[in-house]
Amino acid sequence: MTNRHILLVEDNPDDEALTLRALRRHNTASEITVARDGVEALDFLFSTGAHVGRATDAMPSLVLLDLKLPKIDGLEVLRRIRSDERTRLLPVVVFTSSNEEQDILECHTLGANSYIRKPVDFNQLSEALRLIGTYWLTLNLTPKLTASAK
Repeated sequence: MTNRHILLVEDNPDDEALTLRALRRHNTASEITVARDGVEALDFLFSTGAHVGRATDAMPSLVLLDLKLPKIDGLEVLRRIRSDERTRLLPVVVFTSSNEEQDILECHTLGANSYIRKPVDFNQLSEALRLIGTYWLTLNLTPKLTASAK
């Protein structure tokens, strides 16, 4: 896969910085876009709001989605991603600090591809992100997503 673009949806500045540091350490993605709340994530994916005019035929290869987000939470972001033909097949890895069984169940019910609890230790976080990148951006094969995907 040549497109190694990650949409990181993360509202915590410390978690954002650590995640970006780990992704860059392993050269995981060729491009990383950060959305700091659910509205910004959906605007990016659907070319609305601040992202009007963005080419919708260039979807990220992977969404790393936190659950506890301002404006629109991660569960609603996931619900909207899965309900739209343009994004329903987009790989979404929920990457969150929540270990609540209800969150895990609801994310999988809504169609999350994976649910991973963020490690607290940076070296473990870095290794988890390396493995996520290797699997989702290198090994896993996905159909090309475009604005006209049906």
